[in-house]
Amino acid sequence: MSSTDRYVHAGRATGVFNEVVAWLTRRGLSVWGSRVLAVRGRKSGQWRTTPVNLLTHDGERYLVAPRGHTQWVRNLRAAGGTGELRVGRRVEAFAADEIADDAKPAVLRAYLKRWKFEVGVFFDGVDASASDATLLAIAPGYPVFRLR
Repeated sequence: MSSTDRYVHAGRATGVFNEVVAWLTRRGLSVWGSRVLAVRGRKSGQWRTTPVNLLTHDGERYLVAPRGHTQWVRNLRAAGGTGELRVGRRVEAFAADEIADDAKPAVLRAYLKRWKFEVGVFFDGVDASASDATLLAIAPGYPVFRLR
């Protein structure tokens, strides 16, 4: 599998953790910046939801896909980068642009600093102390979207 089609399926523990975080977030309790991402399905057109970590870095907001080119990533691309971020009853519509691999190292480093305890298993030993070259090498396998 190439890094451009990297997709780590959620294991049982990840699935249970995501359900708990989503349940709390739907009730208005953001866990370390969690949001429920809602994006229209690329085939069904129905809303699809998943918990995500919203990263603020250098005044910009980002969504990072630690498990790679997941269904929410594919749906967000197909929806032209539009979706919603939800916490409880608060709904924020957004548009996002996928950033180029060469712009990812600083964002991936900030993401790992904040959520390594939660997502580190998906980074195969790479952490926030990794060099820019290492982060650049793994960048194609980790889609990143800048919200606007």
